Amino acid sequence: MKSAEKIKVGISIGDLNGIGSEIVLKTFEDSRMLDFCTPVIFASAKTVSFLKKKYNIDMFIQGVEEASQAIDAKVNVVNIWKENVSINFGEEDKKVGEYAFKSLQAATQALKNGEIDVLVTAPINKHTIQSEDFKFPGHTDYLAQELNGESLMFMITDTLKVGLLTDHVAVKDVAQNITPELIEKKVNIIYKTLKQDFRVQEPKIAVLGINPHSGDNGVIGKEDEEVMKPTLEKMRNSGKLVFGPYSADSFFGSGNYKNFDAIVAAYHDQGLIPFKTLSFGSGVNFTAGLDKVRTSPDHGTAYEIAGKNEADHHSFKEAVFKAIDIFRNREEYMELTSNVLKKQSKKI
Repeated sequence: MKSAEKIKVGISIGDLNGIGSEIVLKTFEDSRMLDFCTPVIFASAKTVSFLKKKYNIDMFIQGVEEASQAIDAKVNVVNIWKENVSINFGEEDKKVGEYAFKSLQAATQALKNGEIDVLVTAPINKHTIQSEDFKFPGHTDYLAQELNGESLMFMITDTLKVGLLTDHVAVKDVAQNITPELIEKKVNIIYKTLKQDFRVQEPKIAVLGINPHSGDNGVIGKEDEEVMKPTLEKMRNSGKLVFGPYSADSFFGSGNYKNFDAIVAAYHDQGLIPFKTLSFGSGVNFTAGLDKVRTSPDHGTAYEIAGKNEADHHSFKEAVFKAIDIFRNREEYMELTSNVLKKQSKKI
């Protein structure tokens, strides 16, 4: 197990015209963070030095050519590019989008190679990062392609966890995308991640309805009656504590969410609006279901305040801590599971 060692936290720098670099540097300006992990930023020492001066951050950085060369107790920067980058805070720029992808691509490869233990991604601009190599709605879909497993967007705090059946899907397409197979797959991912990544022994999961009032028995759409209810009943019959569908409009306001270990929303805004209302600035986006750990802050590039030294870095800092915790929990779970299997095999 690696729990006694420093976790190597790989960091993709995100869109340089946004607040990503600011929140990354502010997080590790506090030298106490180096007691918990070894940060490895994928960018360039030249670019990071410029950004340090911009934000008046007093921090030593260690330039390295590969993540495997990262030095403990230092803020390491892997030199992905050597040239100067033209940074214009608050502006959309395809060239800056190229650098965001270079950083993400290199960090993901290092994660696959085991040169870093976890990945924390700073926000990207989903428009400017698009290219022949990146044709995805966001980080989650790209990582699903690059890493093993089935990905799921899972928004988390210590007390609230919200997963999505559909994430970056247009509202008009949501209902047709939700099938019994999708519901089972996504709920099973959440069930597994609650056990292995969050130490929940008997996960209790609530699922929100697709339509207003969960369809009112078919009066407002038939998807909840014909697709959602039979699937959830089937899962309950298999022994899982899965309940719903619940009417989404009152579920959070009534406090009912506090009775469950996780909530599954049918679509993006149904889950993220209440999540961010209740926990904005402290929430974390965790890509559940993959064989590697990736987290990110619960916000975007925030161009309106980029370069003004006004960004709050606490969500990014929390994303770092959550990545470390999940990594250690998963290692412990895997070791315990392995020991149980070994004992069972000896009995046979």
